[in-house]
Amino acid sequence: MNTLPQTIQVADKHTPVVQYKSVPVMTTAQLAEFYGTDQNNVQVNFNRNADRFVEGKHYFKLEGDDLKAFKNIPTVSKYVPKQSARLILWTEKGAARHAKILDTDQAWDIFEQLEEVYFSVKEKSYLPALPDFADPAAAARAWAEQFEAKQLAQQQVAELAPKAEALDTIADTTNTYCLRDCAKTIGIRESDLIKLLIDKKWIYRDADRKLQPHAQYVLNKVFTNRTSPVIVNRNDGKERVFLHMRVTAFGLTRITGLVNKNRKVAA
Repeated sequence: MNTLPQTIQVADKHTPVVQYKSVPVMTTAQLAEFYGTDQNNVQVNFNRNADRFVEGKHYFKLEGDDLKAFKNIPTVSKYVPKQSARLILWTEKGAARHAKILDTDQAWDIFEQLEEVYFSVKEKSYLPALPDFADPAAAARAWAEQFEAKQLAQQQVAELAPKAEALDTIADTTNTYCLRDCAKTIGIRESDLIKLLIDKKWIYRDADRKLQPHAQYVLNKVFTNRTSPVIVNRNDGKERVFLHMRVTAFGLTRITGLVNKNRKVAA
């Protein structure tokens, strides 16, 4: 077992990155905190759908000496009950399965972010350069840089918004965002933004109640789709892949223009 010293931020929450057998994993407490539920609900969902989870693929179970060693890791000990005799660690595929079972917008949005910045740690060797938030000086510098970057991004969006109609030739899809991030940047409630985009027929809810972009806005590079890990149905053996809608950098300017235009009409 090994852990990575850095802390990552997802949805305004900081959490240590933990690896087990070189695989990024999360405790039930971490998963529940991010998905907006409680640990008991995660455990109940696991028990009710036990046949859909495979040990070593969707989760690891720690007991005995392995669990004792895990409890002694300072950065993660708070996520482990002191008296627990065993502990479940969820892999990326396990986290995806729990998001599917919960089937809430928050769970799917958070999983997309975890997929991008948490479970990809193994693939990104440059991550150790991230600041150590346990070091007050490093944390202060990191927060200052983050605040400046956010201010700059908001200023750029404000400047570009009036010109949104003239930006059709721009197709910058280097960075992508979930709707929650877009709503925070623009300064609108996420639920209001979703309603506006549905009303304007930019997006819709599919049969599983997941938000999906209309084809023309994918072609126009306002939205893009990211694929989830392959999930195998243990009942019929069929593999399923889910699409997660993301907003491109160009799309953010278009959506900002739409929101501002709607605000003027409402006023």
